[in-house]
Order: sequence, then C-alpha cells, then structure tokens
Amino acid sequence: MFENLMSLLPELGTAIVQTLTMLAIGLSAAILIGGPLGIVLFLVADGQSLQHRPLSLALGWLVNTVRSFPFIILLVALVPFTRWIVGTSIGPLAAAVPLSFAAIPYFARLVEQSCKDVPRGVIEAAHAMGASELQIVFRVLLVEARSGLVLALTVLAISFLSYSAVAGVVGGGGIGDLAIRYGYYRFQTDIMFFTVAVLILLVQLIQFTGNYVAKRLDKR
Repeated sequence: MFENLMSLLPELGTAIVQTLTMLAIGLSAAILIGGPLGIVLFLVADGQSLQHRPLSLALGWLVNTVRSFPFIILLVALVPFTRWIVGTSIGPLAAAVPLSFAAIPYFARLVEQSCKDVPRGVIEAAHAMGASELQIVFRVLLVEARSGLVLALTVLAISFLSYSAVAGVVGGGGIGDLAIRYGYYRFQTDIMFFTVAVLILLVQLIQFTGNYVAKRLDKR
C-alpha cells in the first residue's frame, strides 16, 4: 500500500496543481463576470432603484437556463467552443472553460442573495444622501455584504472542487482523473481512498479559510 502511494506522489502533486488551476480559473471568471451579473440582477429586480422587469426576466432566464444543465452535459456540449478557445478539449485548461460557464451563473445568484441580505434602510439612506448607483454598489452593497460574499465564494469553491473532479473523469486531469485511472481502472482502492482524503483536506482548508475571513470582515 505505502509503496503504491509513494510512487504516486509526483503524479499526485501534478494532479493537485491541475485541480487548483481549474478552480482558480473558474473562480476568477465567477468573480469578474458572475459578481457584476449578480449585482445587476439585484438592482433591476422589482422594488429596487433600477427596476427593469423585462431585463430582470431575461437575465433571470439566462442564469437559470445555464444552471439547469448537469455539469457533465455542459462539459460535453461545450467541447467545440472549448476546442476553439484553448485549442484542445482535454487537459486542465480545457476543463476550466465549462467550469467557468457553470461558475458564473452560480455565483451570480449567490451575489444577488447576499445583496438582498443588506438592510433596505441602509440603501435608502444612501439614496437620500444623494449617492449615485455606483457609489451605492461600491460603498454600500459590497461593504455591507462583504462577509456574505466571502461565504458565497467559499460555497462556490467547495462545490466546484467536486466539479473539477468530474472534469478529470473525461480528460480534464486533476485529482478526479487520478482517482479514476488508479482507483477504478486498476482496482487500487488504497489510492482511491487517498485521493478522497486529499479532497476532504482541501475542502476543510477552503471552509476554514472562508469562515475565518468572513468572520474578520463581519463588523455587525
């Protein structure tokens, strides 16, 4: 058992780097695109300052449509687009494309919900003081919701860590690919359990970090 694990360490290191690469790209896309999208969803909803029902319905439909796809189907459906973007349909960079597509609407909804948790009186007070919409976004919403946003990002990171393992099964590399190649195809259950233990460790680390940062940012 230990001989198998020791011989696997170089591959395990590579797999962890590949998994973290996929996760980093997906989370970056979620923050840069899904974050603003979530704020827009909040601002154009009924009862908000930029209420726009047709736009709200259109954006909501788009977000819900992408979220309704099971990830494995989305991964396969985006193969032509992935090949066009990165030049290949296998490897961690290729897997990061469908991961990003899935992460953007997921995080957008989490951001929208975090913004809804901001007390309405705080927003109305900012409007009464003559704050512009950009000022409200950057000085009110993002400040008041920062703890919730960190927890939302933590939830996203943990969820998409498991998605990256699924991507590994179909050629994306990473820990999932390692577990399938050795644990399933070669019936080396010790390696399967070890990769699961690594994933559990990563989840615990992400959750602990997210909780710690959110607690430090929560000034209530």
